[in-house]
Amino acid sequence: MAILQKHGKNPSADLASIKDSPTDHFGPVGAQKKWSESSQSWSRPVARVWTVVLLLGTCLLYCARVAMPICAVSMAERFGWSKRESGMVLGSFFWGYCFTQVLGGYVSDRVGGEKVMLLSAAAWGAMTAFTPILAHFGSQPIVSMTISRFLMGLLQGVHYPSLASLCSQKVVESERGFLMSTVGSGSYLGTLVIGGVGSLMLDMYGWESVFYVSGLLSVLWAYCMWKYLLKGEGPIITLESLGSAGTQSKMSRRNWLRLLRQPAVCAVIITHLCTASTFFTLLSWLPTFFKDTFPDSKGWVFNVIPWFVAIPSSLFSGCLSDHLISQGTRPHTHTHTQCHFFSMGVSSVFTLFLCGTTTFSMAVAFVSATMGLTTFSHSGVSVNVQDLAPSCAGALFGVMNTCGAFTGVIMVYFSGYLIEATGSWASVFALITVVNLLGLGTFLTFAEARRVDIDVTKGRYHNIHI
Repeated sequence: MAILQKHGKNPSADLASIKDSPTDHFGPVGAQKKWSESSQSWSRPVARVWTVVLLLGTCLLYCARVAMPICAVSMAERFGWSKRESGMVLGSFFWGYCFTQVLGGYVSDRVGGEKVMLLSAAAWGAMTAFTPILAHFGSQPIVSMTISRFLMGLLQGVHYPSLASLCSQKVVESERGFLMSTVGSGSYLGTLVIGGVGSLMLDMYGWESVFYVSGLLSVLWAYCMWKYLLKGEGPIITLESLGSAGTQSKMSRRNWLRLLRQPAVCAVIITHLCTASTFFTLLSWLPTFFKDTFPDSKGWVFNVIPWFVAIPSSLFSGCLSDHLISQGTRPHTHTHTQCHFFSMGVSSVFTLFLCGTTTFSMAVAFVSATMGLTTFSHSGVSVNVQDLAPSCAGALFGVMNTCGAFTGVIMVYFSGYLIEATGSWASVFALITVVNLLGLGTFLTFAEARRVDIDVTKGRYHNIHI
């Protein structure tokens, strides 16, 4: 719901002061009440429960997402796909991922991120479970799998914008780093689980079992979340809730242009674009890299160890970030830039080491270091967007993820082309390093932590909720 919250000289007034000053709001009384209620921060026990639930949900999200890269080699052998065709199937996910990012954040800012996340999880879980059926019964498996992955991207595209919106509305500032890094570690936990258990299932029961199990578990998670956390409440998203923005939404749309002109906003978009595209490329192609370079290697080793390292690394980065912020000894910007220096700078060094790797153990070590350091981005740009624009964090994160998904499409497909054209993986790792350094340079130069979602054209500040 688009409500203009008018403050004095302090644009970041806390929720208590907002609640105590209802006459300072614009809009109908009912709208004020609904906004006040929806903006109440979780208590610490409630936040911990939601953290665990969202961690599990993100874990299952990646189990479903990584099922295709894990099974890509077996499916390519079964259906006779070339590297370029495999890249097309893997990359089609990100085409779909591009289209629902902004929409997911926009709707989440209005009706609640947990509701959008619930509906999408039920849908992409069912799609994952039906993937083997589509592959076997379609006359052209390459076409059906490309469409299936595109739809998966559409459905999963709303997850992280919904998470950013939910976090900005329900979590106090000093605990956002821990929640985002903990929930973000679910992506590594999911990749770890599907890499280990999925590889064993792939060898014992065939690639179809990986899709069946991950899809059905995702649907079960969505049901449990609806039943026990949302208490099975009535219509989840109504037209009334989507259309309740009224006159203020027009003002919000006018301020989007001003928001996107801010150098700090452009910096987080470009940085996230680089971070996401390199991560998606590694996620999609690392299983194939190990199979091509070390044919006798065990899938459960290279699909497990890097993500096993990434989980404690992500949790450590969140705790470190929150600790530095709560101490108040340095600006938020310094904390975020330090996290991104490790995420994109130091990790690139280990990515370059992969170019000359000759042993399996060294390759696993370098990949593990790369993925572990990459997790520091959860305490960098992912939290920085909530500092810059907490009132529209979901929609802005959707813009960021759209850009990241679009470049992910290009990089995943282009990487397949480079492998076939050069016959070497060094070109792919060099490309990843260059993109990482570009994002790091942009963030170090332009990053800020001050709020920019405020209207300073009038005598008083206005927090614009988009």
